[in-house]
Amino acid sequence: MTIPFLTSDLRPELDLRLAKVREQMIADNLDAILVGSTVNIYYLSGCIFRGYIYISIDRKPLFFVIPPSFTDEKEFCVAVRKPELISEKLSEAGYELPSRLGLEYSDLLYSDVERLKRCFPGVEIADASMSLRKARMVKTDYEIRKMKEDGMHQAAVYSRIPHCYQEGMTDIELQIEIERELRREGCLGILRTAGSRMELNLGSVISGENADTPSPYDFAMGGEGTDPSLPVGANGVTLKPGTTVMIDMNGGFNGYQTDMTRCWSIEDVSELARKAHECSCRILHRLEEIGRPGLPISTLYSEAVEIAKSENLHEYFMGHRNKAGFIGHGVGIELNEMPVVMERNHESLLANMTIALEPKFVIPHVGAVGIENTYRITETGLENLTPFPEALTEI
Repeated sequence: MTIPFLTSDLRPELDLRLAKVREQMIADNLDAILVGSTVNIYYLSGCIFRGYIYISIDRKPLFFVIPPSFTDEKEFCVAVRKPELISEKLSEAGYELPSRLGLEYSDLLYSDVERLKRCFPGVEIADASMSLRKARMVKTDYEIRKMKEDGMHQAAVYSRIPHCYQEGMTDIELQIEIERELRREGCLGILRTAGSRMELNLGSVISGENADTPSPYDFAMGGEGTDPSLPVGANGVTLKPGTTVMIDMNGGFNGYQTDMTRCWSIEDVSELARKAHECSCRILHRLEEIGRPGLPISTLYSEAVEIAKSENLHEYFMGHRNKAGFIGHGVGIELNEMPVVMERNHESLLANMTIALEPKFVIPHVGAVGIENTYRITETGLENLTPFPEALTEI
C-alpha cells in the first residue's frame, strides 16, 4: 500500500492538518504525540493502517507501520513488529525522546495506553485526545468539499424514500429499503462515533410511540430497537395513519459524514405535530442567520429554547419523556465531534467549523417531528451542507 500522505496530490492537504495539530500541541505544551487510533490515523495520513504516527513539533512525522501494512517509502515509514521498538527506531532516525509525550487516552483502550507508556520510560505522558479533537474541529476546504459530496449523496437517497414506502410495512422494513438505497448510492456502511458508550447501525427510523421511548444514549428520541443488545431506533412497529416517521440515516460516503433528519407523515397528523415541525424549521432558519464566527455556542442553544418556549412547545422540545441537553454537535470523520451545542458551552463559533443542528420535538402518540441539517460556519452565517425540502409531507 501507499500512504496518501506521501503522494503529491494529497500531501499539501495533509500538511495543513499536520500544521493544525502542531499548533494545538504548542498550546497544550506537548513536545510530541504518538497517534494510534483509527480516526486520527486517517485524519493525518489519508488512510487506515496498522501502526502509529509520531508527530513532533519541528521534525518530519514518522509512520511506524506494522507489516503487512507497509509501503516501500523510506523517508517517512519505519517498519516495526510491535510498539516497544518505537523509541529505539526514533533514536536510530536521530530523534531525541520528548520531554512530554501525548497519547490518546479517550480513543485507545486503557491497556494500549499503559503499554505505550511503558515504551517511553522516563518521559512525562499526557492526554492528547482533546488536542487532536480541537485540531479536527475546524475543517480545511478539502474536508468541506468532502462533506458537501456526502450531503449531495445523502439528499439523493432521501429523495427516494417515498418510493421505498409501502402501506402496511413496519419501520424496520422501511429502514431496510433505505439502507439498500444508501449502499447503492455509495454509502460505506459504517457510522463512526466518538467514545465507547454509543452504538448505532446505519441510522434511525422512528415512528409513533417509539419516538417517546428513552434509550440509554443521550438522544432526544432514542427508540426501543429490536433487541436489548442494541436498544435504539426502529422496533418493528407497523407504520400507521396519524403518526410521523422520523428518518435520520447514514451520510458517510467518503471517510467523512453529514447528518440530516427529515420527517414524513402517514396520512394526516395532529395540528400540534405540524406546529412543532414548523417551529423546528423556524429555529434552524434563525440559527442560520446568527451563526457566525465569534458567537458564543451557548447562544445557539438559548435562542432555540426561547423560540420553542415562545410557541408553548417547550414541553416537547428535544424529547418528551427523556430530554437531551443539547441541540447539535460537531460532525466530520466522526458523527459526534466537537463542539457540543449546549447551554454550558460558552466557547465561540469559529469559521469552518461544521456542526449538525437538530431542534426536534416528540409529540406523544404521534411521534417525532423536526429536521436536522449539517452546516459550515461562515462569515455570513451558516451554510447548509444538506439542502433538502424541509416540509412535513405525507409519505
